[in-house]
Amino acid sequence: MTQKPEVRDEAARLQAFFIAAGAQVVDTDILQPAETLLDLYGEDIRARAYVTNDPLRGEQMLRPDFTVPVVQMHMKSGASPARYAYAGEVFRRQEEDTARANEYFQVGYELFDGADPAASDAEVFALFQEVLSPLGLRAATGDIGILMAAVKGLGTTERRRAALLRHIWRPHRFRALLDRFGGRKPAPASRLKMLKKLRTLSAEQMIENAGTFVGQRSAAEIAARLRYLEEDAKSPAISAGEVEILEEILKLRETAPNVVEALHDIAIDLPSIGPAVEQLSKRLDAMSELGVDVDSLDFETSYGRSTMEYYDGFVFGFYVSGRPDLPPVATGGRYDALTRVLGQGESIPAVGGVIRPGLTWGLREGTV
Repeated sequence: MTQKPEVRDEAARLQAFFIAAGAQVVDTDILQPAETLLDLYGEDIRARAYVTNDPLRGEQMLRPDFTVPVVQMHMKSGASPARYAYAGEVFRRQEEDTARANEYFQVGYELFDGADPAASDAEVFALFQEVLSPLGLRAATGDIGILMAAVKGLGTTERRRAALLRHIWRPHRFRALLDRFGGRKPAPASRLKMLKKLRTLSAEQMIENAGTFVGQRSAAEIAARLRYLEEDAKSPAISAGEVEILEEILKLRETAPNVVEALHDIAIDLPSIGPAVEQLSKRLDAMSELGVDVDSLDFETSYGRSTMEYYDGFVFGFYVSGRPDLPPVATGGRYDALTRVLGQGESIPAVGGVIRPGLTWGLREGTV
């Protein structure tokens, strides 16, 4: 079992490594406003965070991670380029696995710089690989941006593309939407029944006949939703060819150079992914210049979709081989869209990652 004094010392050691790489030390409050996180993630975050209510400040959360408050801090007063390092405790509820910690230390490094995103991605990955190299971990990489670019290039309605983009981080929901939009599965029976009624009644008439209102949506919002569903039912399905291309992208899992070669071939039929593939190539070149062996680097286009909700580009993780019972020792990636949301329209390209010092200490000491 890890002990706090030892883990705190390990966190300080890791943080010192990032400071030596040029990072400025920052800290954030343990108690964070819940509204910001709920706006970003929806109610999903509530199941994983400790939430309380302050009589003056409203709902508050014990800090579930550092990235969001660090981005808020930077967007208010920071100037690019900027590099930050931090260390402290984060808190996550565990409802399924009581053996996993609900309170643990986290060390992180964040880089805000829009001059050369590929070089920034490479810098962050190379630093994490270097500091973790004595542990012999397996590195995994991916790129959410490629999948997003593929969805944006589909020949379908803007609403359908938006729905797919919104659920990229929920693979099961994404698959269900793709099957329905592609005509592979029919709409739910309840929706088909409702659409049948809309052939003889207007949306407003259906609402009038529905009875007592339940929930917070207004009559106007419900009517707009009904009209959208009626319009969507009349839209042609996404072509079988495009669905197959998207599935081919989702299945790619190989060494990075082989994935790039495959994606270049796919880009001939789906040109929208071209810029993202070129960015991937530039990133691999930049990694190679920093000493990363990209020829043996694992790359999976679907990597990070269920665990890294605010990343929208390059993603990576470091794992203990043969230990699926352990969480990742480190994870990270690019989160440009997050800076736009928290910066109220202003965006600064950003990439970073976090390490669990409790795991790095335990691996070195042989206690995990």
